Amino acid sequence: MNQRMKNFGFALAGASVVVIITLIIALSKGAEGDFNKSEERLSVQPERLQSYQTSYAPIPQNINFVDAAEKTVNAVVHIRTEINRQGASYDDFFGSLREYLYGNPHGNPRALVGFGSGVVLSDDGYIVTNNHVVDGADDIEVTFNDKRELKATVIGTDPTTDLALIKVEANDLHYLPYGNSDDVKVGEWVLAVGNPFNLTSTVTAGIVSAKARNINILGSGSSIESFIQTDAVVNRGNSGGALVNTNGELVGINAAIASHTGVYEGYSFAIPSNIVHKVVDDLIRFGEPQRAFLGVEIREMTPDLADELGQDNVNGVYIARVVENGGAAESGIESGDVITVVDGTGVNSLSQLLEVVGQHRPGDQVDVEVLRKNKRKSFSVTLKNQDGTTEVKKREEVFFNDQLGVSLERVNSSDMNKLGIGNGLRVTNIQDGVLKRGGISKGFVITYVNGQKISSKGDLEDALANKRGKTIQVQGVYPNGMKISFEFFE
Repeated sequence: MNQRMKNFGFALAGASVVVIITLIIALSKGAEGDFNKSEERLSVQPERLQSYQTSYAPIPQNINFVDAAEKTVNAVVHIRTEINRQGASYDDFFGSLREYLYGNPHGNPRALVGFGSGVVLSDDGYIVTNNHVVDGADDIEVTFNDKRELKATVIGTDPTTDLALIKVEANDLHYLPYGNSDDVKVGEWVLAVGNPFNLTSTVTAGIVSAKARNINILGSGSSIESFIQTDAVVNRGNSGGALVNTNGELVGINAAIASHTGVYEGYSFAIPSNIVHKVVDDLIRFGEPQRAFLGVEIREMTPDLADELGQDNVNGVYIARVVENGGAAESGIESGDVITVVDGTGVNSLSQLLEVVGQHRPGDQVDVEVLRKNKRKSFSVTLKNQDGTTEVKKREEVFFNDQLGVSLERVNSSDMNKLGIGNGLRVTNIQDGVLKRGGISKGFVITYVNGQKISSKGDLEDALANKRGKTIQVQGVYPNGMKISFEFFE
């Protein structure tokens, strides 16, 4: 493998980032939570910049992008975010501890400023973007194509698909209709619309290069990666922008690029609109995504595995194990079966399977075709959630605990997987009190109090009622994955 290929990698097409602090901090050093983890992948090393030749197919004379562009630019917005860290340094804990011990003599807030894109989905202000654009943001400002600027609030996020839904208070907005991403064909012309390098309302054209592409960038075993790959030009700041067909319909949300240098080299990736539509609907109706599972552990098919199974071809995905009490097991599907079709869609890879199932909720039924010893069998499977039920999970409202001086919310399952925990309450706001005096800051996830597992408001109240004397023991994890144990005195 030559050096050029060794340097090749994937990067979120995330926002440009400016660090507003009294010191100059290199992006590659900043590791404040997941926001900076994504930005670290985007850092460009000038000494590695090279000139790469990219050939472009001629645009057929009967293709007209003007109508699609005019429909799209007014529905794609510029997003500016700020993450404020009063007195914080490279990580929340030690920055807060220094402030607690020595104070912040200058009183200057240190802020991370990011830029990205978003797509208006309704005339009353719902906007979809990437989770990595708004993750951890304390302030979100949306600028429209007519230069209006409005503050936005986060409605919900789904790190497993890298999607987030925000909202502005407005009416009669231009918005984009959904297209059917399942109908998108390889070779079809598409437009990418966004704000690369802070250049607002930028339109680029390309073709769909591939579908159901898994680039292993979201970093969670439960993540859905089934990207639409295009050669439309996408760069930093395009994250959250629109991928549209020539009818001006939304077929994807731009999310990532593949590059040696961190800038566009011919490969960009978008989240399919059918996944976007389902996640957005979940966030509006329930406050968090409703993930459905077949209840199987699978392996990609290979020629060697097909020979081992005595199968005539390598189509489908192999079921290595059927989860007990899962939907697949209850329907009669067995370990060793090979899934070939789900709901009429051919399945030939893990990413294709995740994309099809990811468009459903727990309780939905899907038709599954499998090969069992080269014989075709059909099953109707009731999908379940990660807990093995068909219940809808709704996000608990934020509540305030005056004993600790913090506002808290339940951590959703995708964030728990990301942090490697099974329960927790996240600090959404902090006031003067025990935790603030001890150096805990916003974003910290409390997992145990006085040795008791914490998953709800009731759990926390019980744990605090059982404390010994005036000592409160708190265990938890920061957004960057660092686990900490504290002991406070009231």
